[in-house]
Amino acid sequence: MKQVLVLLLFLAVVLLVGSCEKARTAPALVNKETVTVDSVVKKYLNTSIDTADYKLRLRALSNKDASGRWPAKTVYPLGGAILPYHRIIAFYGNLYSKHMGVLGELPKKQMLQKLQSEISRWRRADASVITIPALHYIAITAQNTHGKNDLHRLRMPHHQIDIVVGWAKEINGLIFLDVQVGHSTLENELPTLTKYLQLPFVHLGIDPEFSMKNENPPGATIGTYSAKDINYAIEFLAKIVRENHLPPKVLIVHRFTQNMVTDYQKIKPLPEVQVVMNMDGFGNKTLKKSTYHDYIFKEPVQFTGFKLFYKNDTKGNSAGLYSPEELLRFKPKPIYIQYQ
Repeated sequence: MKQVLVLLLFLAVVLLVGSCEKARTAPALVNKETVTVDSVVKKYLNTSIDTADYKLRLRALSNKDASGRWPAKTVYPLGGAILPYHRIIAFYGNLYSKHMGVLGELPKKQMLQKLQSEISRWRRADASVITIPALHYIAITAQNTHGKNDLHRLRMPHHQIDIVVGWAKEINGLIFLDVQVGHSTLENELPTLTKYLQLPFVHLGIDPEFSMKNENPPGATIGTYSAKDINYAIEFLAKIVRENHLPPKVLIVHRFTQNMVTDYQKIKPLPEVQVVMNMDGFGNKTLKKSTYHDYIFKEPVQFTGFKLFYKNDTKGNSAGLYSPEELLRFKPKPIYIQYQ
C-alpha cells in the first residue's frame, strides 16, 4: 500500500504540472469523493499508450530528419511513460562539491529559483510538450584515489540522497541518481540504490566516462560502457518496475566520444525503461553541435539529451550557452536537458 500511495503522489505531480501548462490557475486535481486509489492505479498501469499519438510525437521530435535514423526504431513503453510527453530540465551536481555542478554549487533557494527560471524559458520555447523539473544527483562518484576497497569510487551516504529527494518533492520534480563506477561495476553499485529506484519519481543515470576498464584512475583517460553494460542497467530497472508495479523508468547514458559507448546497435530499450543518450561534452557551440551529430544523431538508440555547462561552455566563448530555441532546431530535438 505504501508503494501505491507513493505512485499516486508521482502521478498527481505529473498531472499537476501538465494542467499548469494549459492554464494559469488549475482546478483541484483529485476529487476524493469520486476517485479511488484503485481506479487511479488501474488507469495508469493497466492501460496501453495511444500508439498513433506516440508515433506522431516521435516524428515531431525527429524534426523532419530525412536520414532515416530518426525516429529510432524501438519498443513502445508501458502506460504512464514520461517520454515523449514531457521534456525534463535537470540540474546536475553533488552536495559535497561546489565544482561538480549547479546542484551543490548554489545554496538551495538560489539553485531552485534558477532551475525554475530555466523551466520557464523552455515552456515558452516549446508548448508542444509538458516541461518538468529534475534534480540529477551524483550518488556514486568516481575518485582518483584508491579508496578502502581499491575501487576508485565513493558512495554518497543515504541521508544526503534523502535531502535531495526531499528537495525534488518540494518542487514536484523527478530525481536522477547518477553512478560513476570507477573500477567497480554496475552489477556491484546499482543494487545499493534499489530502495530509491523503487520510488516512481526516481530514475537513473550512468556515466561511461568514469567506467575504467584498465588500471588507470578515473580522470586519467575516458572510460567506456558496452551495450552489454547498458543492457544490464536497463534490465535491472525493468525488474524493479515489474516487481513494484511502477510506470517506466528513464535511464540517462552520458556520452561525448565514440568509444564511450560501444555496440550501440545492441542496446535494447524495454517497455519498462526509456533510454536517453545524453551529449555531455563541453565547449563552444560548434564543437557541441558536432559532438551531438557524431555520437548522438548518427547512432540512434531511443531518445536524446543535451548538457549545458554554465562555466565550461562559456569560457572564452562570447556566444554563450545554447538557448532553448536553438536546441529545438536540432535533429532530433533533445527531450532531456541537463545544466551543470
